[in-house]
Amino acid sequence: MLSGDPTETLLTIIIVSWNVRELLKRALASIAASWGAHPGLEVIVVDNASTDDSVAMLHAEFPHITVIANTENLGFTKANNQGLAIARGAFILLLNPDTEVCESALHTLIDYAKQDPAIGIIGPQLLNPDQTIQPSRRRFPTLPVLFLESTWLQKWAPRSLLRRYYVKDRSASEIQSVDWITGAAMLTRREVVQQVGGLDEGFFMYSEELDWCRRIKQAGWEIAYLPTARITHHEGKSSEQVVPARHIYFQSSKVRYTRKYHGAITAEILRLWLLGQYLWQLGLEAAKALLGNQRPLRAQRMAAYRSVLRSGLRSR
Repeated sequence: MLSGDPTETLLTIIIVSWNVRELLKRALASIAASWGAHPGLEVIVVDNASTDDSVAMLHAEFPHITVIANTENLGFTKANNQGLAIARGAFILLLNPDTEVCESALHTLIDYAKQDPAIGIIGPQLLNPDQTIQPSRRRFPTLPVLFLESTWLQKWAPRSLLRRYYVKDRSASEIQSVDWITGAAMLTRREVVQQVGGLDEGFFMYSEELDWCRRIKQAGWEIAYLPTARITHHEGKSSEQVVPARHIYFQSSKVRYTRKYHGAITAEILRLWLLGQYLWQLGLEAAKALLGNQRPLRAQRMAAYRSVLRSGLRSR
């Protein structure tokens, strides 16, 4: 999975990008500002067949970074694994292209990792563009969470259920051990990747960081949330370009995760349950359209829901 000599490279940053050229440019500029003149930084950008001249921009404005230019969109997990395969750093940061590193966050993450060799992954505090805190800590999802979270029924779920899942019972300003962190920024160690491998490529995107953190914890490592390191995250700027695909990948990845950790029968029940939710929503949107309520919006949503139903939410 990993190659190269880690003795000369302290940190490798891997960014998977798809059609977010201007955000990617800002992310790379923020990395340079945060790292400063210190030696030992390697940056790898894996471009998933962008059509916005991202690769040309990288070659022209950031000639020092390594670029892997895919001819097709291989997905978030496979592209990150491409970067991991050539990474040389003792520490490796998976970073989204729609992020901006704040101040000395990179050095703060590495310094904390050096202090505690039991930590396998560290997540910084993520900030929204308005600098409010973006929730990024999670506990492992229980079955009720898997069935209710990110469905139209979530707003009626027991408040305590989601409060626990989103770790709202602990302050977002304290350093803490967590079950998993969201994947916009994840610092890990070279030896962790050597031990547990990279991301599961059965997840095209979504739930891959949940699965990775779970495997890393099962291997005996800790997962830490470090709010003293801050990174701004312009959330979902790649996936929001294709709304139906976002629904399909998110829910089918949830089904795959359930099959891995809760069994095939439970995963099949979840798949049918989720399809039922989309069928119900399709019916509601059709009724609203018949009544003349915001028909263009209803048509857009109905098309997205039909795409989800046609997919069957079948995971690999």
